[in-house]
Amino acid sequence: MTPTFDHLLLTQPQDDVWLITIDRPTALNALNKALLASLSQAFYWLDSLPTTKVILLTGSGDKAFVAGADVAAMQSMTALEAREFSHLGMALMHQIEACAAPVIALVNGFCLGGGCELALSCDYILASENAVFGQPEVSLGITPGFGGTQRLARSIGKGNAMQWILTGDRISAQEALKLTVCSQVFSPAELLKGGLAQAENIAKNAPHAVRFAKQLIHQGVNMSLQDGCQLETERFALCFTTQDQTEGMTAFIERRTARFSHL
Repeated sequence: MTPTFDHLLLTQPQDDVWLITIDRPTALNALNKALLASLSQAFYWLDSLPTTKVILLTGSGDKAFVAGADVAAMQSMTALEAREFSHLGMALMHQIEACAAPVIALVNGFCLGGGCELALSCDYILASENAVFGQPEVSLGITPGFGGTQRLARSIGKGNAMQWILTGDRISAQEALKLTVCSQVFSPAELLKGGLAQAENIAKNAPHAVRFAKQLIHQGVNMSLQDGCQLETERFALCFTTQDQTEGMTAFIERRTARFSHL
């Protein structure tokens, strides 16, 4: 039985593909402590399922993916409470990055502040034409608190990240595409369909190979080229201990579709 989580809708639109929909539309899906906890619980549950191959993350309605952290909840925080809130957000972002299965953000509407940080913690982003990105925290008298200064700089470079964060400007989907923040832009009506199509393309591949490849990219960007290549050699060799490698290569030689088993 699929569990329920506060302010989230959890559905399985395809075999081994899960969709998490953040559902606080009256607050433009803003992140508060309760929602951060629900997201953490949902990702933990999905990551514990050996059959989970792809996770899609989106926001309910057409106005916002996540419009940011909940400013009303933050307004009266003390410094200690703000530190705790940042730790909660940071832990969730690290948890999403560490998920074994790929996580794709489907960004519809506003993707600001904590919402942009949430999307950046996913493996990649697909956006609708009406998506609006930004890190406007400096206009509120604060810095990003869920990893925005770090992940954005690693994603688009120091100079572009400086411009985004220091101006607090809002960035269109097309501009985000040019900067490679998002990988592809769809019409609002086609965003979910596009995400599901990509999830299907990922899910048909060997699960171990997909998970190893994700790990290699995440770990390798923080290594020297030589160390990253050495890690790739080790994961490449490890693939040859799996039944999926035997099945994949046998199917190729026999000119048939591979039937992967997660082993």
